[in-house]
Amino acid sequence: MDLRGASVSHSYEPVADRSAQASVGLAAPLRGGARVTAAAAVMLAWVGLLWLLEAVDVATHHSLDTFGIVPRETGELRDIIPAAFMHFGFAHVAANSLPLLVLGFIAALRGITRFLSVSFVIILASGLGVWLVAPAHTNTAGASGVVFGLFGYLLVRGFVDRRLLDIAVGAGVAVLYGSILWGVLPSAQGVSWQGHLFGLLGGVASAFFFRARTPDPARTPVRSTR
Repeated sequence: MDLRGASVSHSYEPVADRSAQASVGLAAPLRGGARVTAAAAVMLAWVGLLWLLEAVDVATHHSLDTFGIVPRETGELRDIIPAAFMHFGFAHVAANSLPLLVLGFIAALRGITRFLSVSFVIILASGLGVWLVAPAHTNTAGASGVVFGLFGYLLVRGFVDRRLLDIAVGAGVAVLYGSILWGVLPSAQGVSWQGHLFGLLGGVASAFFFRARTPDPARTPVRSTR
C-alpha cells in the first residue's frame, strides 16, 4: 500500500478509518478480478466478431472481401481499419484466433483503454504498411497484423515500463510465439509479410507511446506531519 502523502498523527486512529482501510485492502483482489473479466470479455467478443463476419462473408458469396486493402489506391485508405477484421475463409480466421485471443488477453490485463489504443495504432501501422508497399493488384485482409503487433508490444513493454513481471511475461510470449517472426520475411506467396512487419513495428512503437507513467518525485507534493 502506498502511503505517500498521508497525514500522520500520534493520536489514536478512529475506528471508521480502520474500517475504510480494511475495505480498501479487500477491494484490491476484486479490482484484479475485474481486469481479468474485462480482458476476457473484450477478447472473446473480438474473436467472436471475426467468426461472425466471416460467416456473413461466406453466406453473401464473399461480399465482405471488398473491405480488404488494395495498395496505393486512395479510396482504399478507408479500408485500413475494417481489413483487420476480415478474412479469406474460415481456415484463415482459425489461424489467427488463438494467438489473437491469448496475446490480446495478456495485453488487455493492463487496462482496456490502453489495450484499445495500442490495438488502434497497430491496425493503422499494419494497414498503412500494406497500402504503401504491398504488390499492386492484391487484396489484403486479416488479423495477423494485429497478432504480430501485440507480440511486439508484449515483447518490449516490460523493458519500457521497467516492470519485472512484464519482462517475464514478454519472455514467456517469446518462447511461445517467437517462431512467428519468420512471418515478417517474404518467404511464402499469398502471405502479407508487409502487414506482419508493419504490425510488429506498430506494436513496438505502441509500447513507447503508451508506456506507464510514473510520478515524478521532484513534482510530488510533500505534506508535513504533526
